[in-house]
Amino acid sequence: MNLPASHSLPPAAQELIRRFATRRAVVGVVGLGYVGLPLAAVLAEGGYQVVGVDVDAKKVAALQKGESYLPDVPSERLQPLLSGGRFRATTSFSELAGADAASICVPTPLRKTGDPDLSHILNAARALRPALHSPMVVVLESTTYPGTTRELVLPELEAEGRVVGGEIFLAFSPERVDPGREDWTTENTPKIIGGVTAACTEVAAAFYEGAIRSVVRVSSTEVAEMTKLLENTFRAVNIGLVNEVAVMCHRLGIDVWEVIEAAATKPFGFMRFTPGPGLGGHCIPIDPLYLSWKLKTVKYNARFIELASEINTNMPRYVVSRVQDALNEMGLALKGARVLVIGVAYKANVSDIRESPALDVIGLLREKGAEVEYFDPWVPSLEHEGWGSRSVTDWKAAARAAACVLVLTDHAGFDYASLAAEARLVFDTRNALGAAGIHSPTVMRL
Repeated sequence: MNLPASHSLPPAAQELIRRFATRRAVVGVVGLGYVGLPLAAVLAEGGYQVVGVDVDAKKVAALQKGESYLPDVPSERLQPLLSGGRFRATTSFSELAGADAASICVPTPLRKTGDPDLSHILNAARALRPALHSPMVVVLESTTYPGTTRELVLPELEAEGRVVGGEIFLAFSPERVDPGREDWTTENTPKIIGGVTAACTEVAAAFYEGAIRSVVRVSSTEVAEMTKLLENTFRAVNIGLVNEVAVMCHRLGIDVWEVIEAAATKPFGFMRFTPGPGLGGHCIPIDPLYLSWKLKTVKYNARFIELASEINTNMPRYVVSRVQDALNEMGLALKGARVLVIGVAYKANVSDIRESPALDVIGLLREKGAEVEYFDPWVPSLEHEGWGSRSVTDWKAAARAAACVLVLTDHAGFDYASLAAEARLVFDTRNALGAAGIHSPTVMRL
């Protein structure tokens, strides 16, 4: 990418870059969820004055009181930013009228038809229009298909005659948030920046360089958008591969976990992925399907993505079939059987249940007539598609009473040795007991 010399940038770009360099800038973050709130905290800690905007009045009210709802931004981290005037939360987009930058961090779910739902992006871009002014930079962080920034957001910003690249600036920078992770965070994870123009890239890079350690410039918004989708497609496809290997190993009477451990000793040409009951979280189950959908518009079938999605989506049903077979061998029917689920979060040591495969497993068990309870210290209660439940308080008693205990999330600190001792049958989909060195004839693994 050919970068413009600073003196060749438009005056509006030069002014913004100066403001970012001296931390005189006020910046906004639209959407204060798993991506937006950590970003807002990092920007505020970097020296900016940050205005966080969210349409959820309950979230905003909590933040105004210094109460965080995300483990990645604990209240004790949030409160000094509030009291020091570095951060404030609001439901009003009009408070961005004095901002020099705005990052859009809103959800991009899939519709039930499998099509991308970009309504949150469009609504945010339209709500920003009255607050737009020169100079200002807008950065979209919400994961989406290549072309979204240019095709959907750009027209909204230029609707009233402003010129993107001259008066205002637009870029895409994919979020790379892994909730609960402490080694790689918003601050130290390299930030990809791709602008609509080279000047847009430079302004957006200067904005993030004020708070994030490493910024990586790419040539366009489309490259930045595609980068995010490649990252998550890589994981989805490899998880799909290892999930299918787990199914194959079961058919062949081979321990898939031993196979993975052996393969992982190779110092080159292999990257360790592990099987599980399905895919969860806000990215990996969804983002590759954005790319698959986009490619259908140019008459191309993304075969790896479609196959991986088919395998991963079928894993909850596979888990339930294994439970049903195990109970049959014990002379028990799944219908009417008590089943205890250990862990409903989509991954260990977080409270996030978005797209969690545990929800599908529980739903399938309920459809087949099982009486399902769950224990998860991170998720005290849940509601999903018309049913709800609360975490049991005495998991040992529940395990003793259950015909089968299913480990669907391998939270750290759980007493897996006692689980093996208390339960009649354990189906461990995460190798949590095996990793703890617990081997028993009453424990079966994926």
